[in-house]
Amino acid sequence: MSQFIIHGGRKLSGSIIVNSSKNGAVATLIGSLINRGETTLKNVPQIEEISRLIEVLVSLGVKITKKGRTLVIQPPRVFNLSKIDTMAAQKTRSIILALGALSGRLKSYLIPQAGGCRLGSRTIKPHLFALEKLGLDIKTEKDKYVVKIKNLKPAEVVLYESGDTVTENVLLAAAQIAGESTLKFCTSNYMVRDLCYFLQKLGVEIEGAGTSTLKVTGLAKINQNIEYEISEDPIEAMFFISLAATTNSSLTIKRCPLDFLELELLKLEKMGFQFSLSKKYLAQNGLTVLVDITTQPSKLKALEEKIHALPFPGINQDNLPFFVPIATQAKGVSLIHDWTYENRAIYYPELNRLGAKITLMDPHRVTIDGPSKLIAAEVVCPPALRPAAIILVAMLAAQGKSTLYNVYPIHRGYEKLEERLQSIGADIKLVEE
Repeated sequence: MSQFIIHGGRKLSGSIIVNSSKNGAVATLIGSLINRGETTLKNVPQIEEISRLIEVLVSLGVKITKKGRTLVIQPPRVFNLSKIDTMAAQKTRSIILALGALSGRLKSYLIPQAGGCRLGSRTIKPHLFALEKLGLDIKTEKDKYVVKIKNLKPAEVVLYESGDTVTENVLLAAAQIAGESTLKFCTSNYMVRDLCYFLQKLGVEIEGAGTSTLKVTGLAKINQNIEYEISEDPIEAMFFISLAATTNSSLTIKRCPLDFLELELLKLEKMGFQFSLSKKYLAQNGLTVLVDITTQPSKLKALEEKIHALPFPGINQDNLPFFVPIATQAKGVSLIHDWTYENRAIYYPELNRLGAKITLMDPHRVTIDGPSKLIAAEVVCPPALRPAAIILVAMLAAQGKSTLYNVYPIHRGYEKLEERLQSIGADIKLVEE
């Protein structure tokens, strides 16, 4: 059980570069299954989530060659799911994307039940309702999904729920069906756009990328040799923004995808957070708009309005938790409404161990009375990535020696985080046991 030993309360300084996105990498990595040609993915984050997915794909007969942050992916002529690495699959919720990805390659298949973060009820009904419109028959059993392909056909699909993963799943299925499918109530979040750009490179026509309605003209057979570079992660950018605000530090955070941070930055500006933006420039995919954000020490105040997530262009649901440690340093009472998940907000009062004043009002809402002087403590990571990450942020702001136990959830989503934090002056050490 690995742990972080942290001596907090230090002002951080210097600059740090935002890595490519976990969720964009996951979508395109599983998306490579629809391609009979060779897929080269560049700028792939080296994190546990990706490692688990690689193990799953290799167990299906996919040949994957790793060259630094580049993956060269060569699918087999025929997939064999009898030897699927079930243990690796169960450690990641992303495996659910195989429902749509394999629909054009097999007539029947079994997919292990998804794992990942424990955040309460995360129904797959929106996936089932949408995919059945395209010709998939999916039965849910105790530990697996049983899929039979009746007759793939283009369709008009209204998503039962506007979600990132369900949008990706339906995109992957529709991309493999000749003819035009119309997908409504989609999200236009960063990982969905990455997948759209990736599919367009494969020859799939997508009209409406970046909107809630996607018209997809798929191909019955996709066989292309392509390269695609994954864009930067707004959630990692928000981690460092939250860290700068909570520790009251001057930092330059480079390569931030601005389109997916604008509302978060506006809310922080109204809280008194001081920062400046560089001139805009494009990511390597030629489409994602990036900026460098330079922060300054600030006197923060609570917002009168609640802070809550919404599908893009609202506050990203994975960025919402990072307002919690920030609010501990803001004068007044903040209300954070995490309506998306039943069980995520229950982890937020863990920061009380570090001296925060957080009241859990119900499974979705907390009030935070600030500012609080954060103090060192020993805490076990919750089994969820973002709640674990905000405890780390608070520990880096807390005076004294803190220990964060069982940091696997953090390594699922952040690459070499302790080394990168050390580069901006954090006193943090990873201890493996």
